[in-house]
Amino acid sequence: MFEILEKVLKKKTDVDDNTLKKIVSYFKIIHTKRNQILVTSEEICQNYYFINKGCIRLFTISKDGNDNSRFFAFEENFATALPSFIDQKPAEEYLQTIQDSELLYISRTDFYHLVNTLPQFAKLYTEILENGFIIAQKRIYGFQGFDAKEKVEWIIKHQPKLLLNVSNKMVASYLGISASTLSRVKSKL
Repeated sequence: MFEILEKVLKKKTDVDDNTLKKIVSYFKIIHTKRNQILVTSEEICQNYYFINKGCIRLFTISKDGNDNSRFFAFEENFATALPSFIDQKPAEEYLQTIQDSELLYISRTDFYHLVNTLPQFAKLYTEILENGFIIAQKRIYGFQGFDAKEKVEWIIKHQPKLLLNVSNKMVASYLGISASTLSRVKSKL
């Protein structure tokens, strides 16, 4: 159950076996169903998730009731409703597993205990934040001025798992185009 997390931790930081066991001991396992909501926009996020199997989506719901996907995390990655997790105010987004998933989670209290007591975990947290920022910036900058075809080509190049593992409706909302436009563009590529 914890082998994938251990592998990722070893790859991302210089950690000895005792420290690795200590870090992993703070994580618990949860099995979720397809489309299960982990955090609503009204809740305060208390957990940080690691995806062993499956996918987590962060999304908002517009005033007209449409989903707007903001982020997807797949196997061997971490995800949470970060602003809420950090500032302990209600999330302004939803956190959802979009397929049956096996997740490991750590509570906010335990997470920050590790950040404050283990330099290796603090380094990992910094890397997670930096990578998330880079992906978000690439998406923002990459999409500015792009037409639908260029957006799909960007996804193929930078986040190919999306087109293979996520519904057209969710990918389209992530790209800011309609599902029918996405289908049309994909059929021409």
